[in-house]
Amino acid sequence: MPSGQSQVPFGAAVLGGIPGVKSRLASPGVEVRITALSEALKHGDAGLDLIIRALRDESMSVKLAAYWLLKDRHKPNIKEQLQNYLPIFEFDVTTVDAEGKENSRHSSSARFFPEDLGNGVVLEMVSIPGGRFMMGSPETELGRQDRESPQHQVTVPAFFAGKYPITEAQWRAVMEKNPSFVRGEKRPVVCVSWQDAVNFCRQLSEKTGRKYRLLSEAEWEYACRAGTTTPFHFGETTSMELANHNGFHPYAKTPPASSYDCRRKTTDVGSFLPNIFGLYDMHGNVWEWCSDTWHENYNGAPTDGSSWETGTNDKRMQRGGSWEYSGVYCRSATRPRYSASYRAIDVGFRVGCVLT
Repeated sequence: MPSGQSQVPFGAAVLGGIPGVKSRLASPGVEVRITALSEALKHGDAGLDLIIRALRDESMSVKLAAYWLLKDRHKPNIKEQLQNYLPIFEFDVTTVDAEGKENSRHSSSARFFPEDLGNGVVLEMVSIPGGRFMMGSPETELGRQDRESPQHQVTVPAFFAGKYPITEAQWRAVMEKNPSFVRGEKRPVVCVSWQDAVNFCRQLSEKTGRKYRLLSEAEWEYACRAGTTTPFHFGETTSMELANHNGFHPYAKTPPASSYDCRRKTTDVGSFLPNIFGLYDMHGNVWEWCSDTWHENYNGAPTDGSSWETGTNDKRMQRGGSWEYSGVYCRSATRPRYSASYRAIDVGFRVGCVLT
């Protein structure tokens, strides 16, 4: 055979069409099966049937890949199959008026997949639909800072986000040693630097075979707002009954009589009602690291939901506020920054997952 030509081994003919897709879906390689699913889309109803069957694949990665390919299709048989695929959890969502009084409450639901970390510890990853939103705060928002401007439209692809900040139990299941001073299986892990959080994501990815990472700032704010444009996903103001913060001016309409009336510590994740996406503790409890490098404002920021990685400083972004800070710092748009090595008793993180 002339030099430079590849030789196909005897008996290894490459199949095309549906037979080829079926052959690759039977491969022991997870990546091969995922690639075959994308190819199946080219073959009409026969290809869709193969993708539906892949919802029962032994690999969660293959199942999730099939789910993303099918989720926006409206054929009755596909909808019926998806109903039986990702589990659904139900929850109440509330909104409040400008005085902090509840003006609506309704039931909602979201889909998630459970990541088994061993020894009864489960990480619940909630399906966040893709969409567009206006990132940043308007000039009229109480407590806003210039770093939250200019407001700009961002398109965020679908992804999965942790239902809660990473807990002490979840951290220990992946990393073993618990860095938190406050002990509690359901408490968010704290005293973790950005570097620690990134290392956790790396080890979690190795443990599960899925690609875990920190949320980008855009993903975090999009997930927090969940379609709202108010300072908080539950409305114009906050209170001690809606989130874990220190309760003081300017947003808390029912402030504590003194600092001793504040909780002054983390609370178990899920102690307050979630937003419409089914995400808990997006306001207060602990600051959450995001992946982005610090920039003074949004001039030049990505508009595709990706992490903003340009720049040479070592500062990284935090979101959400904490039990130590007042309500104004818990707004959806608030964006402080700290050194990537910074650790504190009110700093944790939440993980994201995207299937490629």
